[in-house]
Amino acid sequence: MAFLADALSRVKPSATIAVTQKARELKNAGRDVIGLGAGEPDFDTPDNIKNAAIDAIRRGETKYPPVSGIAPLREAIANKFKRENNLDYKPEQTIVGTGGKQILFNAFMATLNPGDEVIIPRPYWVSYPEMVAICGGTSVFAETSIDNGFKLTAAELEKAITPKTKWLLMNSPSNPSGAAYTEAELRALADVLLKHPHVWTLTDDMYEHLTYGDFVFKTIAEVEPKLYDRTLTMNGVSKAYAMTGWRIGYAAGPVQLIKAMDMIQGQQTSGACTIAQWASVEALNGPQDFIAKNKAVFQARRDLVVSMLNQARGITCPSPEGAFYVYPSCAGLIGKKTQAGTVITDDAVFTSELLEAEGVAVVQGSAFGLGPNFRISYATSEALLEEACTRIQRFTASLT
Repeated sequence: MAFLADALSRVKPSATIAVTQKARELKNAGRDVIGLGAGEPDFDTPDNIKNAAIDAIRRGETKYPPVSGIAPLREAIANKFKRENNLDYKPEQTIVGTGGKQILFNAFMATLNPGDEVIIPRPYWVSYPEMVAICGGTSVFAETSIDNGFKLTAAELEKAITPKTKWLLMNSPSNPSGAAYTEAELRALADVLLKHPHVWTLTDDMYEHLTYGDFVFKTIAEVEPKLYDRTLTMNGVSKAYAMTGWRIGYAAGPVQLIKAMDMIQGQQTSGACTIAQWASVEALNGPQDFIAKNKAVFQARRDLVVSMLNQARGITCPSPEGAFYVYPSCAGLIGKKTQAGTVITDDAVFTSELLEAEGVAVVQGSAFGLGPNFRISYATSEALLEEACTRIQRFTASLT
């Protein structure tokens, strides 16, 4: 009898974590490496949020919290959804988890039975299909392409739905592509979902506040109120508030689902860190002006990276609407050889050889379900991004 669970055979390690760790090891060994794999802002958490955590410690807010979250945070979450998304949720319809990852995991754990299907547009965040697999479900991948901005179309959604479909998992803006859905694009998807009342929608809106230019963010339950009763709207403080390490995610949805997730969380981790929750109250209720300043920095970085990558031989890089990633294609380099004679057969070989030759760590597109592409996180300084892109240009020019 095997000691380890069979479920582990269905799960792969996180490629983004692996690339970040590899870059860290090479740096520690003395290599000059620029790591562009990490998906977190390089900004510090704002001082007012830090001070709220310190004040909570001093007040003695260091005991176990309620499983679903402290009352002031659940109220702040409900107010946030009303203020920013025109969605009416009561505090009891909200739940707080240890990061958005736990919210997603608990939603799947609470709802999936063997054979249940989850539609995931690709490219996708690396953890989505692994969570579905651990929870006993089956991932059904809906296709997108660089030509339509890596966005799911109504036709592809319709094609992917079966009687076994339980969830459509939406991520806008997207990790890894940065693609974000307009109101019209969400309307078209909602029209399909209205024809299939057995399909629920889980929206991962973690990058909501990181959209650029004139783009206006919308979430699907806001666009189509008839989907409200079968939508779980997930968000968190990690990206917009530079609070990745505080580990606070949250969601709102039907009470029945929230109660089921609460029950799982009660046997799993209990509540999220009390001190981090009080910091998150300040994040949601406090000043928001720094978000626009950070967005402007991210947009300038995006424009720099897109411009320089499109000047690299064999690389095509769309300009995404949001998040802090680009997802360029290296299709023009397939079949080329490195100076050492290695043939670039796919995106995995491309990223490996780029790291070896130039010390630039990026994540292969195959990890996100769609290649030949690679993901770059531009959540680092313009100076490092410019140097990294210069190295990529040099590497692609060296291929024969």
